[in-house]
Amino acid sequence: MNPVNLAQLFILAALWGGSFLFIRVGVADLGVAPLMALRVGIGAAFLLLMLVLRGTVRQALSTMRERAWPLLVVGILNSAAPFCLFAYAELTLSAGVTSVINATTPLWGALVAFFWLDDRLTRMRVAGLAIGFAGVLALVWDQMFAHDASAAASPLATALAALAGLAATLCYGIAASYTKKHLMGVDSLTVAAGTMSAATLVLLPFALVFWPAGAVSLTSWGAVLGLGVACTGVAYMMFFHLIAVAGPARAITVTFVIPIFGILWGALFLAERVSLGMAAACVIVLAGTALATGVVKRLPLTGARRAKA
Repeated sequence: MNPVNLAQLFILAALWGGSFLFIRVGVADLGVAPLMALRVGIGAAFLLLMLVLRGTVRQALSTMRERAWPLLVVGILNSAAPFCLFAYAELTLSAGVTSVINATTPLWGALVAFFWLDDRLTRMRVAGLAIGFAGVLALVWDQMFAHDASAAASPLATALAALAGLAATLCYGIAASYTKKHLMGVDSLTVAAGTMSAATLVLLPFALVFWPAGAVSLTSWGAVLGLGVACTGVAYMMFFHLIAVAGPARAITVTFVIPIFGILWGALFLAERVSLGMAAACVIVLAGTALATGVVKRLPLTGARRAKA
């Protein structure tokens, strides 16, 4: 990966890490469904505009009609459901903690691919899965019992929020295998625009029903714009560009950088607490993810051991 692509990867991680900050800011005023409906709606409009500018919108719309059902399924599994689950989680958990839980996405992806697509799980990858989920348990433990009792949510609320975050990443894992099985060969920008449009249609009725009765602050509206334009529209464009120029294996390494920015933005802009336990759990989750996804492979034999062989 050349320096330009590496810089783009860090910008992408900063944008997606920022999404947890914007969710934390916006969900209190707008609520779960309205905030996420606005996010996917703005993102869909941005991506459709990109198709228009690229001159492929007619072809894309034709593909969307032909693949309407798979796009709807992926729209629910990859956007509507996980976005709402993360928003629910951030009613209790900090932006930094939620971004660390998001790093378990490849763990679920590996498990789902094993059971659904018969992808092989080596002992190293199984160990990575165990380590990664152990890191999540350590993170939840830190959140439940390491706070000042007067400021912390109840252990039950914290556990439910963490389960919601894990359910969101499970949705991502299922969506990845479903996409591989049913949308292979479809233009990635078309898939992104189609799934975001489908997610918008799914969430719109819930947004109307649960629209907040009180006034929404300018800060929350700013969070909506940040989520929709920067963290969804622009971020998806950058991600697909990285896949095209650097390959999917390298592009997916953004997963390891997102928690760093999620924790950083939360600490800088929301004064969120970052404990040693939280930092250690983050390292454990990322180490497990690296093993489970094959980023870290078995070390080669040393010269001495080769000589013995």
